[in-house]
Amino acid sequence: MERAPQAADAAEAQGAVAGRARWFVAGGGALVVVALLAYWLGSSGGSGEEAASRPSATPTPSATLTVPDVFRRVGPSVVVIQAGKSLGTGVIAADDGTILTAYHVVKGAKDVKLTFADGTKAKADVVSTNPKRDIAALKPAKLPEIVVPATLGGGAAVGAPVVAIGNPLGLAYSVSTGVVSGLNRSAMDGDLSGLIQFDASVNPGSSGGPLLDARGLVIGIVVSIADPGGDEAFAGIAFAVPIGVALGTEGDGPPGDGPQI
Repeated sequence: MERAPQAADAAEAQGAVAGRARWFVAGGGALVVVALLAYWLGSSGGSGEEAASRPSATPTPSATLTVPDVFRRVGPSVVVIQAGKSLGTGVIAADDGTILTAYHVVKGAKDVKLTFADGTKAKADVVSTNPKRDIAALKPAKLPEIVVPATLGGGAAVGAPVVAIGNPLGLAYSVSTGVVSGLNRSAMDGDLSGLIQFDASVNPGSSGGPLLDARGLVIGIVVSIADPGGDEAFAGIAFAVPIGVALGTEGDGPPGDGPQI
């Protein structure tokens, strides 16, 4: 008879222990959940500030190209031009094969011959000219199997890298690099402004070729060099008509009439 209260006390004690055990289990589970949540937040799965400040595993690619990449992209758009005794360069500027070049390359020529990057040869007609800006447009009589027009546009900034592709001294598809040296320049013996000055090497035969930025965009058409020695040798200063001016969409003024290459 006296054992009954003890049994009751024991049962109550066991219940309390079991309750505490359940509390510890529940508490331990809560701790595990908190620990996992903290780990998740700290490992960029959450939206905490630490996670937000971590660098992306896949950085955004830069639009800037290497010089070989620029050449691979734009080389197929470049054309060698033979106009009578005049040698020059052009660039395909539209899907229909229209070619931009320097006016003085084709001035007065009755027979204009083209050689495309894939070796295709064709004759061309001069369809429009702007002598004051030294720009002309040509229409080929035949196109290569694949026409690759260049992408026109983009602005020039002093100090920005540039690439020139042309036919200097008959060395077809030559590439040179440099920077934009100045803007709104006049050629050495001219009084008209609006030219991009750059220092990438160009020589006779380069006229009409594209001046490209680091993204492979045509920002100008090469037209002349500074020639202080009068020997048509590159002296580190060259000029290009801004592409907007060449297309007649900008009013920065026509280029100078310096030594034509």
